[in-house]
Amino acid sequence: MRIGVIGTGRIGTIHANTLSRHREVGSLILTDADGARAQELAHRLGETAAPGVDEIFKWGVDAVVITTATSAHAELIGRAARSGLPVFCEKPIALDLPGTLHAIAEVETAGTVLQMGFQRRFDAGYVGAREAVRSGRLGRLHTVRALTSDQAPPPVEWLPLSGGLYRDTLIHDFDILRWVTGHEIVDVYAAGSDAGPPMFRAAGDVDTAAALLTLDDGTLATATATRLNGAGYDVRMELAGELDQVVVGLDDRTPIASTEPTGPPAADKPWTGFLERFGPAYEAELAAFIEVVRGERANPCDGREALQALRVAEACEVSRRERRAVRLAEIPGGASAAAF
Repeated sequence: MRIGVIGTGRIGTIHANTLSRHREVGSLILTDADGARAQELAHRLGETAAPGVDEIFKWGVDAVVITTATSAHAELIGRAARSGLPVFCEKPIALDLPGTLHAIAEVETAGTVLQMGFQRRFDAGYVGAREAVRSGRLGRLHTVRALTSDQAPPPVEWLPLSGGLYRDTLIHDFDILRWVTGHEIVDVYAAGSDAGPPMFRAAGDVDTAAALLTLDDGTLATATATRLNGAGYDVRMELAGELDQVVVGLDDRTPIASTEPTGPPAADKPWTGFLERFGPAYEAELAAFIEVVRGERANPCDGREALQALRVAEACEVSRRERRAVRLAEIPGGASAAAF
């Protein structure tokens, strides 16, 4: 199998390394807006660098992996679909709903595959939480608390391109909340704070955000995020039911300290970022993509799933801006809810 990797930044480099080692992948063609960066990575991996995106399609590949800036995702997804190629793409499809819907339509018209990069679906902790909920171990689920806390903010030049904290960060929590519980989010009430560094205000973004989410079975969930968690990278989900309670992301590297006299000590080596925390999950999602391309399994996270998470993020942005509860029915695209 020959795979084209478009984008060789941080996550593109991780994915290229993973694919280059996979037994079913014979070769890679790498390209990037920074040609020298693609050349250097290709040389290090013993793969081929292409001067541009056109060559990815002209030279012939069996599948495409897209890890470019978000602004290029939708166009590249469409181009791959029109070429009859299966695609793995980092989230989101686009930063707005029209672009997302158009790209999904191109994939569906072409009858090709689009697998989205929501890697938490492949993390052992979240898989265990899903099993606990679906097996009935927790009884009736009544409360879910999700959080994503970055240790340090992204580069200032990235903020205006990120889509904001809800679309860039909390979208992962929205997706995994749906996946773990098997229920849709029906309304949100969201707030955000830009009281931190001025670069967030300059980008029209917030550095800290929170949302209260109601699921279609009445379960209440909270989702919070911040760019400024100095203790370390912290991603958790707590699920409480009438019979039991479980937590994802609580281990000896969780960057939290107890104030109780007999509480556990602070982590000696707290998580520093998502690439480290979710390393095995990133490998697993690409292994799944190769199985999808080979016809050995169903798509674990298609474009319609990504659309649902984006709709929740969009609802949160409306709620924050207008200071009101927002029903998901107000956000376009609702007729496309996917089964999970």
